[in-house]
Amino acid sequence: MMKNFGFTLIELLIVIVIMTVLVVLALPSYQDSIRKTRRADAQADLIEFAGSAERIYTQSNPNSYVTAALPADTDFYTYTFPATVTATTYTIRATPTARQDEDGCGTMTLTQTGQRTYTGSLTGCW
Repeated sequence: MMKNFGFTLIELLIVIVIMTVLVVLALPSYQDSIRKTRRADAQADLIEFAGSAERIYTQSNPNSYVTAALPADTDFYTYTFPATVTATTYTIRATPTARQDEDGCGTMTLTQTGQRTYTGSLTGCW
């Protein structure tokens, strides 16, 4: 009596189809999680900048935000001041770049008053 070892072609094709379906279903969810993580990093950078700007404001004489420096750009966000920083005001903007452009929150901003805004269509981005 001869024993058969291995897989038939049908069994192999079934496994390939199942794997393909799993990848097709899981990949968008995984990419969304990655975008959320990158967004959280950008938000942390904005909040860290705000803390640094407040330290500069309280340590300078007279009190001023003018010397506050932008965070370093990352592979996924560019940081800018959309308007001139004054002695008493600033607005910092985090603009998504590269693959992060697909994030539904869009560009995020933070002001010296703590006002947080975003340009995207998603809700609850902050």
